[in-house]
Amino acid sequence: MAEAIREYFGHITEVVKTFWEGMTVTLSYMLRRPITVQYPDRTEKRIADTLPSRYRGLLEVDTSVCTGCMACERACPIGVIKIAADKDPTNPKQRVLTQFDIDVSKCMFCGLCVEPCPTAAIQHTREFESTVKSIDNLVYRWVPDPEKPVPMYRPVKGQDAPRAPVGELMRKRLAAAVWTAPPSIFPADAAKDSKDPSEPKKG
Repeated sequence: MAEAIREYFGHITEVVKTFWEGMTVTLSYMLRRPITVQYPDRTEKRIADTLPSRYRGLLEVDTSVCTGCMACERACPIGVIKIAADKDPTNPKQRVLTQFDIDVSKCMFCGLCVEPCPTAAIQHTREFESTVKSIDNLVYRWVPDPEKPVPMYRPVKGQDAPRAPVGELMRKRLAAAVWTAPPSIFPADAAKDSKDPSEPKKG
């Protein structure tokens, strides 16, 4: 009987002891300065500005210096980039970009598309915040309207392409983005939807 009582109170003592050890650690943090960094609005610098210069963030395309060589599209191992080019109807000697899409939701940020670009038109930025409500909005269209194509850049021998500072275009794009924006519609899909449903299907 005495042994059972000792064992019973022994368990109680052990519980109190372990509880006190845990609370000692917790209480010790109450007397220390907080170490939590409030993100993102209470940091001295933007988080993106504190990242290394070679950080592989969201891909940015400066279409004003894109030659339309499609080297980046061919280099992408998972088909994230889609480029389309055509002749300018007003100037047959000039070729234009009608599509330059990057699906950020599939990108693995390997950097293989950046390496072959002759004018550094496509670059990784240090931007990484791309939260949106609809996954369709993670397709970044650097030629927003196919009806307003972008002329291809013609390199000048001995001169570097006049590219915008890396990250500048992406920051403007992200600043204009709305988290709750409705899903963006692909031009091809919009064309399909606009057809008369009573029209017989081909094939």
